[in-house]
Amino acid sequence: MTNTKEKKLVIYTDGGARGNPGPAASGVVIFNDQKKMIGEYSKFLGETTNNQAEYRAVLLALEKALELEGTEIVLYSDSELIVNQLNRKYKVKNKELSTIFVKIWNIAQKFDSVSYHHVPREKNKLADAQVNECLDQYLDS
Repeated sequence: MTNTKEKKLVIYTDGGARGNPGPAASGVVIFNDQKKMIGEYSKFLGETTNNQAEYRAVLLALEKALELEGTEIVLYSDSELIVNQLNRKYKVKNKELSTIFVKIWNIAQKFDSVSYHHVPREKNKLADAQVNECLDQYLDS
């Protein structure tokens, strides 16, 4: 990686469960500021809800961004609920989600800036593919 002081990463996240709750996974795709893909990640989560999977995708994304030494994070998710909660427009009332929210909040403090944006599902196909490939691989084995 380069040694510039500012390192912008653009990240797309998705999470999904087959059934709600059901077998779930998170997917993350990371681009540098030249729009070059620099990482694709997925994680099988076991049985959980769609919203928990979405939150865990954001957490995974920020963990990977730390490893990549990102300083400015621009994160996109197709979950309006998660984006609005992370932007503190909506309260987090669910106990399980609030636990993950706190973890995300704490890790976000390690960056110069983190912004969360909603993106339509059609513009989040790469992260969605990570989720589905992970679930297919796990469920077919």
